[in-house]
Amino acid sequence: MGPQVDPVPSDIVVPKEADVVIVGGGIIGTSSALYLAERGLKVVLLEKGHVGGEQSSRNWGWVRQADRDPREFDLIREAMRLWREMGAHGVGDTGFRETGIFFAARRGREVDGYRAWVKAAAEHGIASEVIEGEAVRAVMKDDLSPPPAGLWCPSDGCAEPQKAAPAIALAARAKGAVILTDCAVRGLEVALGEIVSVVTERGSIKTKRVVLAAGAWSRRFLKDLGVTLPQLKMRSTVSRTSPVAGGPDAGIWDDVIGIRKRADGGLTVANGVANVAALTPDHLRFALDFLPALMADWQHVSLSFGSRFFREIDDWPTRPLDKTSPYEKTRVLDPQPDVRFLRRTMTELKRRFPSFQDTRIVQAWAGFIDVTPDVVPVISEVDGLSGLVVATGFSGHGFGIGPGAGWLVADLVTGTTPFVDPTHFRLSRFSDGSKPKPASRL
Repeated sequence: MGPQVDPVPSDIVVPKEADVVIVGGGIIGTSSALYLAERGLKVVLLEKGHVGGEQSSRNWGWVRQADRDPREFDLIREAMRLWREMGAHGVGDTGFRETGIFFAARRGREVDGYRAWVKAAAEHGIASEVIEGEAVRAVMKDDLSPPPAGLWCPSDGCAEPQKAAPAIALAARAKGAVILTDCAVRGLEVALGEIVSVVTERGSIKTKRVVLAAGAWSRRFLKDLGVTLPQLKMRSTVSRTSPVAGGPDAGIWDDVIGIRKRADGGLTVANGVANVAALTPDHLRFALDFLPALMADWQHVSLSFGSRFFREIDDWPTRPLDKTSPYEKTRVLDPQPDVRFLRRTMTELKRRFPSFQDTRIVQAWAGFIDVTPDVVPVISEVDGLSGLVVATGFSGHGFGIGPGAGWLVADLVTGTTPFVDPTHFRLSRFSDGSKPKPASRL
């Protein structure tokens, strides 16, 4: 079972029409709903399960600029501003706070890479530095085996994943958005390349504009519309611990260790390098697209084969819109956590940090990360299908960048000049010969 997410009661009545319908109630969908409602549009957000039920509540909670792909620099810089300004938009407690985030470097080539990253980030207004020696020890506190150096971004921070998307959804509702949960979208009715309506399990909503922010489900949804999105699912395991006293206050990434302090006094703990690709037919379809990413990070990806492969074969055929959809069969993706990775991480934590000796795991969960071949999201209109904006493929980076992505979505939907250049996020980059490659880790 996944983490306990702050509840968002559903509205009751399904509107007959809307200016824009948002498919998906995670951090991207709720942020899009908020900023579109603020612009005066009649917004309906549809979520097949509950708000924040999948990856938006299952991630580490990091809100980071550090070690991002340079193509995301401008968007994350603006997202950081929006996190700080949540209160001004009527958003309640998200748990956001600036703690700093530190990426350890134990090899010379890593230090060189981080120095180059610091220089590139500075050109986009992001302040960071490579620190060494005493400065590292000041961040790592009682670590008995601190790294010699690392990338330090003091303005980075965290928020609470179980609070953020629900708080943003409630703010969107206060500004006029309709939030419907347990209401799966079966598909879109399209005529002459334009959207006519959104078909849900509870009836149709007439609209000409749709935002698809369905995370791991986006690939299948677009397939039914004849749109190819090269996106795969990666399983990531996370846990929370009993309360701790002492240890680093910053978020820490150091090989097998990924930690941050939680608002409840415990730690969020994950293995910093362990992701599992549970093989599906899409892994075969897109094998060549993802080969550069796999070659660049092969030591951090494990492959598994099981029932999901056959389940996705069964769910693949396009169904009539008046029939039950796969989205109604699986309200929440809730994969089993890989506890072997957590055991290794906890052993390392207790070896290195005396303050964590009595810490124990209280709960573990897993989620599916939606990954693109270049590990950069798609935030884009769709050629040949007027009115559809896709926001997906955030590749494990979506929570922190979510508010910025939502603002960019609102720009695209309303035809406003985008507040950042959206070129890097266009869907067509995977089909126009660009052959983009990854420049960062998951």
